[in-house]
Amino acid sequence: MKSDPTLTPKAVSVRTSATVLLQTIGPEEAGQRLDNYLLRWAKGVPKSHVYRIIRSGEVRVNKKRAEPTTRLVEGDVVRLPPVRIAEPAQMAAVNTAQTKSRAKTYSEKMPILFEDDALLIVDKPTGLAVHGGSGIALGVIETLRITRPELKFLELVHRLDRDTSGVLLLAKKRSALVELHRQIREGQTDKRYYLLAHGEISQGNSVMQLKFPLHKYLLANGERRVRVDPDGLPSHTALRVSKSFQREGTAITLAEAQLKTGRTHQIRVHLQKLGHAILGDDKYGFEDQDKLIKSKRLYLHAHLAGFTHPRTGEKMRIESPLPFEFEAMMKAFDQPEKTTKEKSPTEDATKR
Repeated sequence: MKSDPTLTPKAVSVRTSATVLLQTIGPEEAGQRLDNYLLRWAKGVPKSHVYRIIRSGEVRVNKKRAEPTTRLVEGDVVRLPPVRIAEPAQMAAVNTAQTKSRAKTYSEKMPILFEDDALLIVDKPTGLAVHGGSGIALGVIETLRITRPELKFLELVHRLDRDTSGVLLLAKKRSALVELHRQIREGQTDKRYYLLAHGEISQGNSVMQLKFPLHKYLLANGERRVRVDPDGLPSHTALRVSKSFQREGTAITLAEAQLKTGRTHQIRVHLQKLGHAILGDDKYGFEDQDKLIKSKRLYLHAHLAGFTHPRTGEKMRIESPLPFEFEAMMKAFDQPEKTTKEKSPTEDATKR
């Protein structure tokens, strides 16, 4: 799904706050980082400017300088300097009839897997970014804010790459967002992905523990990339092979990856390092092999999210079925003569 240039927001009128503002943090704002708070307050202001006014000391918390990562607490007083902010009414004007129509179309292709008064969990399609950005007017969050205007608060709990499909959690309450972020930080969530990789991955009955340190960097054009680097941050993926498929001397493997850490592009880089890049990966994959087997998408799907409900304390297990593109690709290959002896959760995937 390519971005539609006609949907890129036009320049909107702005107002200049001529005086310093003092904002007291309430219960709904508490728990979030200072930079995220400012980015929501200063709609239409470049991120670079927001970070500049924090680092310069123009923004203060309880009369003291603060870092972008400072966690706000209820009752904190935030000093906001004069800054040019887009008028809410004019920001709303960006939602033209065409944009609303596109948002409705996106929403119809994004099934709701679970919803209550605290959470909204959707099945994100491949090709749809989780939020808008350069050249992208509509992501998941913008789509849902347009199509669900009754939701006064809606924020992403985590992210998925644009071309990754599957389970995506959003919070409808600030308290739910803060609690789920705590669970993620403390490793109390379970996130698992199905993937199709190039080649036959030999594993046996064990689970492969991939622990490659990752370093994030930028290309000359500003695009993010990640590589394995001894000085990088620790990362850990548990990989469980399900089946391999053969066709005319070419093999692919269906596997399940369980995230133990959540680094940018972690699974994709780990599989590349293993020598079995994910099918359709335009950043870390095998372009020639993708052309040979006609990969049409990134074959990475977030199929399961396990966590504790932030309000009820109930153990939640939200699942998304294997996408039809996976089914079609596996059917295009012959069934293997051998499968792994230990039955894994992915062995039933091709029967769905």
